Amino acid sequence: MSRLASLLLVTTVLCPAAALAQAGGAAAPVVTPPTGPAGEATAPEQPASTDEVAPTEEPVIEVSAPGVDAPGDIIVRGRRNILRSAPEVVSVLSSEDIARTGDGDIAGALQRVPGLSVVGNGFVYVRGLGDRYSLALLNGLALPSPEPLRRVVPLDIFPTSVIGSAVVQKSYSVNYPGEFGGGVINLTTTAAAREPFLTIGASISGDTETTGKLGYTYYGSSTDWLGFDNGDRAIDGAFGHAFRSNKVIGEGSNFTRAEVQAITADLTNSRTSVLQRNMDIPANLGVDLTGGTTFNVGGTELGLIASAGYSNSWRTRDATQQTQGGDLIGTDFQAVRTDNRVIANGLLGLTAKIGGHNLRFTNLLIRDTLKIGRLAAGYDVQIGDPIPGGPAQQINQRTAWFERQLLNSQLVGEFKFRDLDLDLRGGYANSQRNAPYERSFNYVYNSQIGDYVNNLTTNPQSAGITFSELDEDVWNLGGDVSYRLPGERNITLSAGGAYLDTTRNSTRRDFAFRPANALPGGVTEQRPDYLLSDFNVYTYNILLVETSGLAGTARYQGDLRVAAGYAQATGDIVEGLRLQGGVRFEDGKQSVTLVDLFNQGGLAQIPAIEKSYWLPAATLTWTIRPDMQLRLHGSKTLARPQFRELAPQVYFDTESDRQFFGNPFLTDSTLTNAEARYEWYFATQQRVSVAGFFKRINKPIEAIANFTGGAALITTFGNAPRAKLYGVEVEAQKFVPLGALGMDQHRLVLIGNYTFSKSEIEVSDGDTTILNDLRGPRPAREVFFDGDPLTGQSKHIANGQIGIENTAQLQQLTLLFNYASKRVTSRGPASAGVRQADIFERPGLTVDLVARQGIRLGGKEIEVKFEARNLTEQDYEETQDVRGTRIFVNRYDVGRSFSLGASVKF
Repeated sequence: MSRLASLLLVTTVLCPAAALAQAGGAAAPVVTPPTGPAGEATAPEQPASTDEVAPTEEPVIEVSAPGVDAPGDIIVRGRRNILRSAPEVVSVLSSEDIARTGDGDIAGALQRVPGLSVVGNGFVYVRGLGDRYSLALLNGLALPSPEPLRRVVPLDIFPTSVIGSAVVQKSYSVNYPGEFGGGVINLTTTAAAREPFLTIGASISGDTETTGKLGYTYYGSSTDWLGFDNGDRAIDGAFGHAFRSNKVIGEGSNFTRAEVQAITADLTNSRTSVLQRNMDIPANLGVDLTGGTTFNVGGTELGLIASAGYSNSWRTRDATQQTQGGDLIGTDFQAVRTDNRVIANGLLGLTAKIGGHNLRFTNLLIRDTLKIGRLAAGYDVQIGDPIPGGPAQQINQRTAWFERQLLNSQLVGEFKFRDLDLDLRGGYANSQRNAPYERSFNYVYNSQIGDYVNNLTTNPQSAGITFSELDEDVWNLGGDVSYRLPGERNITLSAGGAYLDTTRNSTRRDFAFRPANALPGGVTEQRPDYLLSDFNVYTYNILLVETSGLAGTARYQGDLRVAAGYAQATGDIVEGLRLQGGVRFEDGKQSVTLVDLFNQGGLAQIPAIEKSYWLPAATLTWTIRPDMQLRLHGSKTLARPQFRELAPQVYFDTESDRQFFGNPFLTDSTLTNAEARYEWYFATQQRVSVAGFFKRINKPIEAIANFTGGAALITTFGNAPRAKLYGVEVEAQKFVPLGALGMDQHRLVLIGNYTFSKSEIEVSDGDTTILNDLRGPRPAREVFFDGDPLTGQSKHIANGQIGIENTAQLQQLTLLFNYASKRVTSRGPASAGVRQADIFERPGLTVDLVARQGIRLGGKEIEVKFEARNLTEQDYEETQDVRGTRIFVNRYDVGRSFSLGASVKF
């Protein structure tokens, strides 16, 4: 097997959202305060410095969030240093900021924000805390996730072309949901343009480890390149009828042998099981189309914006994957995997401005399809010893197809009546994940015949197929009202309520192919499609056998109902000292109900988690001088388990390339948060801030590795007793005019941030925890060590940008740096009551280069963009150290990627 490393491909579709800001005459971002009515803390600012760079019309940004007032036309303008005016600690990315980084999706752009890091496929961690502590909203409303292993939606499915802004609030305010650990990420979709426009973009990209090199693919269907199956993977015919009969498929009381043979032969075979070498993996392609206009009808200003995008990308990883076996390496495989990922998205937004009132109707559809071809060769010491200098002991093949889709429809009304503001929000979202025809084949080398064989009965000689489907509906309602009291204290009272109703249905059916009698030697040597051909099915009685019970429950329903209300006050205590404080009440009920799919009875149901919380929060801001202030913050929040963490059902994680299994004994986590922050806004859009933060977490949920049959690694979850996290965050942004160098219209852009955070799990004698192995409470010290860092938490996170840009036209050259130190991905597995070492990943340092150039040609505005990513060739490495032996759980080269694109604005 040839060795081939992999790279997370960056398929860049040029971001036309920047054109929206340009259409409005904007040059850089400002933001509506994330809490309280607009106009709070809006005393005119005195110029802090004469070192102003290229004064322009004050920039604009769109923000739509609960309790945020956006007077006029949803876009707030004409205010300087809004980050200073915001009652809470916020970081902001406008369309211009996103365009400067060149990231094609919002997750990539967000990792430039202080304290944020991106793990796997777009899961954003705030201050090193896992994704369960990050809350993602779209226009202030909840989002379901199409990825069943996560509570939050993977943000890399959001192209930057549909996002007008991203606001990250790191200190809690009670107008947001109580599930707030590290922070809330509120995405606001682009609204109406200020003048009609149409932008068309396209890009091509590739990387040094995938493009034009060896990969493994399979046919699937003729329309896979569109991200849609043409029906070849449909569950229909004899198999479909049996599948939907609510009967266990297999020879016996439910089906005769003849019926099972017909069911087995009915499955799509060669198109989903023949893995092929592709010696020339193609480049990545992307196209993007965005347009918008505004017009008046009877005194009402109506706006329309529509966006559509398509990307087709490839990534090949040549990975070393090992697991521990005693003091030695238990399994050692070289796995080459090629992913073909197709993302299609569409946005339709309508806005109406009636006097001081605004209506926003947003509809978003994102479809993310992943097609996987994987071939691994190696050995498992529990099956047999490796062959020194000889062929691999085993060959394992896997093909899979994952369709993920997110549909979101929202209606938001923002009404202003003099000193009274009213926001009403309603939304429906649906996410789906359909994974038909996950196929696996395992062959073992037979030295007597000098070939690989698969008798379909002896471990690990096997063939299996899995069908899984997830469907989740989210209904979200909310209302916020605020009233500004007359007087000089600038006091605003606000209150609101929200209701969240989430229902998830998840089904997983697993099957194995088993012969009724031993297969002849010549048959066991056949390739997968011949081995399971109709001829062999009928000649040698190869039958489909349902094994769903071995992978946990076949179906479950998850429900979450949260009703909440809050009250909040914001005002000046004395001149220069401002307080925002309030309390939120949340009553929640979360349940995972095991569905008796086969009417067999005996299912032990999982008790529901029913809890109510009072969640206070307060922020005190002292204005030391007009351009300098100090904030003090304290709050209490919570984190609920994810459905996936609760449900006893196996799922395959496409990013880590391994399986996960839930724990029905998990409970909520509660957090106590404190922060102190110094901020100096020394010039327009320029600042320095230093913050210290502390969090105490009760019952944090941790990922825990475990070994199943053989030495296969599977991950589950458990509540640790307690944990604390503390750290320091530093951020600076500076523009330096280059007039002294004869470059009057140019400036140097310097942006940097660094976050140090340290977390410690606290375990005392007598502390217990419960895992999913039915052993009941066990000493927590068997699973957690006192002083362990939390999973997913990096001690050091740093980002930097050094760039030169033209202030009169689009011309930018930016060098970007991103560093994250090692972090735990899973607690070490426990064996015979002794916990092994943790599993760590090392993200390391990446350096990217982005160049953008605007050109006018034939009266049209053209933007050309070039990107070079991972110039340091930082590799991926996930390791475990076991008594002097380093085990590479997952290690592969990443390589460099390059992209060239262009967009035309009409």
